[in-house]
Amino acid sequence: MSVDELREEALRLNPAARARLARELLASLDALSEAEIEKLWIDEAIRRDEELDSGAARAYPADEVLARARARRK
Repeated sequence: MSVDELREEALRLNPAARARLARELLASLDALSEAEIEKLWIDEAIRRDEELDSGAARAYPADEVLARARARRK
């Protein structure tokens, strides 16, 4: 089963079951070693860089992002 298929199945669960699954998945990350966590961050950085290169994502200046975030908090 692919990650996409698993996600689709998980989203069919009722809210309580999804919440329990989410808690268990997040708790499982606490058991990762520093090396595993570093690898995950590197993989994520590579994925994001590829999205930027392909045009699937767009970069925004930090001050613009922070200004929008502050405006949403009000």
